[in-house]
Order: sequence, then structure tokens, then C-alpha cells
Amino acid sequence: PGVRDARQYTIPVPAALDAVRSGANPALTTRQKLTLVVFIIGLALTVWGIVNLGFGIDELSGIFLAIAVAGVVYLVLVLTFGFVLLTTDVAIGRRTKLNALNAYAALGEKWRFLGFLTFLVPALIMTYYSVIGGWILKYLTAYLTTDGSAPAQDGYFTGFITAPVAPIVFTLVFLAFTAFVVYCGVEKGIERYSRILMPGLLLLIVGIAIFSLTLSYQGEDGITRTGLQGLGVYLLPNLEGLTVQRFLQVLLDAMSQLFFSLSVSMGIMITYGSYVKDDVDLGKATNQIEIFDTAAAFLSGMMIIPAVYVFLGTEGMTFGPSLTFVSLPKVFQSMGLVGRLVGAAFFLMLGFAALTSCVSVMETLVANCMELFHKSRKQMCAVIGLYSLVTAVLICLGYNALYFELPLPNGSVGQLLDVMDYISNSFLMPFISLLTSILIGWIVGPKWICDEVQKNGEPFPRAGLYSVLVRYVVPVVMLILFLVSTGLWKLNF
Repeated sequence: PGVRDARQYTIPVPAALDAVRSGANPALTTRQKLTLVVFIIGLALTVWGIVNLGFGIDELSGIFLAIAVAGVVYLVLVLTFGFVLLTTDVAIGRRTKLNALNAYAALGEKWRFLGFLTFLVPALIMTYYSVIGGWILKYLTAYLTTDGSAPAQDGYFTGFITAPVAPIVFTLVFLAFTAFVVYCGVEKGIERYSRILMPGLLLLIVGIAIFSLTLSYQGEDGITRTGLQGLGVYLLPNLEGLTVQRFLQVLLDAMSQLFFSLSVSMGIMITYGSYVKDDVDLGKATNQIEIFDTAAAFLSGMMIIPAVYVFLGTEGMTFGPSLTFVSLPKVFQSMGLVGRLVGAAFFLMLGFAALTSCVSVMETLVANCMELFHKSRKQMCAVIGLYSLVTAVLICLGYNALYFELPLPNGSVGQLLDVMDYISNSFLMPFISLLTSILIGWIVGPKWICDEVQKNGEPFPRAGLYSVLVRYVVPVVMLILFLVSTGLWKLNF
């Protein structure tokens, strides 16, 4: 009751987008199931997730505790909160056949503002995603055109991102690749390149992960460290030093990581859900996505942590961008001649992940603007591309001409990129998840989502779990996450 039927919610839709959603291209239907899952693998390997690998290291005393506990917490969150948020977004998109801007309005006119909030998230993310893609492209170029020793030098990363021209050039090249894929559209662009890039991406990850386990190195202290010992560091927890406050901080950080990994609460999955045909088993697809996401996240850690441990020990276990752009190049240099090849393969893989992630963000903005302004894909690609170009240049300048340090409500100090990331990831995403869970759990009703998942009689074994979580658990946890992220509640135990 009170929920509009999507067929009665009339709004002009651009012809190209309408053709996809109405099934005007029969060939698209047979590829929907594969494309949805394959593309989500790319989202699971979102570059921001890999760049921020080790998010719990600074909150917990002891690297052994941090990595293992954070991994277990993340797995539990994927199977509970990830399942709820992902199912909700995809089901809303498919049932309404609308993007996030209009999908929430279809659920209730008073909730239209929530669609605009979801639009803000990718709009903010797009300002810095291509910048990070430019960093990756720079490192890939260095490993392909030199002996790979320069990236391992102290100050290389800082010197690059603070340079006045180089970061902008690499960012614009990466942005051009992204815009080209989105310009080609859903079928000729996103689907085609996803099916090419994702299998190659997974093969690279598996190959590097296996190679990491074969490594062995004797340090200056005479102690030999092996990749298998590094795997133990990655998987085996040491609970010494664990406190309630530290555990809750890891829980909150893992939840923030989950938003990016599954691309929920930012309109992306609602947009892609609107493309999904009615004959796709959403429950099965969600299960597959959870499996692939967990496997991809596990392999990403297995690819990096053992290698860093072998050559740098636990002292080299930094977190965030420093792990990717400072510690890992030193690891590759320690490998000798093979290090250049491994470094090139790693940043090629990371470049694939960055491209897929950036394409998903830009596609969401383009699709929303196509429906909002009733313009063609070509026109909206030009507008969003120009917006992305201008904002990316400003982000690049945030490390030199526009540099500043701003204390953030969560206790950290950030530059321009960090501010954009904080607003989108720590403020808007928890807030959107909180409001969405209230909307679905208490106003529309969980049955609305469950009916969409079971539209064709498909089983939905976790329907009961979904209903309980979306009504009673998700709102509470999201409220806590929001209050802590905004500094309105301190975790003092």
C-alpha cells in the first residue's frame, strides 16, 4: 500500500536506455546473468578497496590480530549486511526499472530526496577515482618502460603526486579510457569490456597470489621468511590486545570497506538492477556475488600480504595507499629481475580494477542524467566527462597548489581527496543505508523486496533473515556507524 506501480510511474526515458530495459535487443537477455555477476567481480575488486587494504592495521595493536580479525569481520558483514544492502538495491532497480533518482520516488514521493543523495555519492567519488587511476597508470608505465627501480625509491610517490603537471596528465589519460567505455554504452561498452577484462583480472590475481606463496627471503637479521609464513600472518589471528573499542573500530572500518566492495548505497546497483531482465534469478545472483566478492577480497590480501611480509617483515605492513604505492614497489625491487615483471603484472591488474570501478561510477552518473535531463548518452557522456575532468584536476592540485590539512570529524586529518572520500564514504553511505533500511523495513515492507526476488517462483531461503536484518539490525548498526563516522559519538570503552 502506498507504493506506486513502476508501470504507472511514467517518465520520459531516452530511447537507447529504454531499448535496453524493454528488451528490444533479444540478444542482451541471454547474457544478462553472466554479465551481472562478471561485472560485480570487478566491483568487488574496486581499486579503492585494494588501495586501502589493511584498513584495520592502525586500529589494532599487532599486525597478526589486525589482518585476521578484520578478514573474519568482513566475511560476516558480507554474508549479513552485504546480503541485505545488495539484495535491496538490485531488487529496487529491477522492480521499478528506474535509476536511483526516480526509483525512490516510485516507492514514495516523500522519499525522492534519497535518490538525490545516492546521486551525490558517485558524483563525489568520480572527483577522485580517476586521480587514483592516474597514479596506477603512472606506476604501470614506470614498470613497463624502466627497470622498475625508481618506484621503490623513498619519496617517489610523494614526489609524483605533488608534481604540478604529471599527475594531471596521467589522470586525463585514464579518464579518457573510462569515458570511451561508457560512451560505447551498456552492450557495446560495459558488457564487452567486462567480459574481456574480468577473466584476465582474476587470472592475474590468482597468478600473483600463488607466486607470493613461493617466495623466500633472508633478512639482514639472518631470519628467513617465507610466503607460507606470510599466509599465516594473513589468516591466523592473535587475540592478544583485543579490546571492545578496537574491535568496534575494525567493525566500522570493515563496513566502510563493504560499501565500496559491493557498490551499495551509492545508486550503482540500483542502476544496474534496472537493466536486469525479469527472468534472472536475483537470489542466486546475489549468492554468487557474495561468493565472488569474498573470494576476490581474500585473493587480493593473499596476493599482497605474504609478499610484503617476506621482504619487509611485519614492520613493513603499512595500510592504505602507502601499502600499494610505497611498500609494494620495495617488495618488487627485492625480487630482482622478476620483480619488474611482477610489478608490471600487479599494476596492470590494479589498472583493470580501477577502470572497471571508474566505469561503474561514471555509468551511474550518465544513466541518471539521461533520465533526469532527457538527453542522449553522447550528450551526457560529454557533460559528465567535462565535470570529471575539471574536478579531477582540482583534486590533483590538492597536493600542491591547493594543499591544505583539514581535521575531519572522525579524528583524521585530510587533504582535498580525503575530504571528498570522507563525505561520500563515511557520511553519505551510512546515512543512505540507514534511511533505505527504514524505508524498506518499516514503510514499504520487506515483502516488497522478497516478492521481487521470488517473482518467477524462485526460492529465497534467506527471506526470513532478510526481513529481520532489514527491520531490526541494519538500521541500528547504520545509525551507530553514522554517529561514529561523523564524530557525534565516541567509542570509549
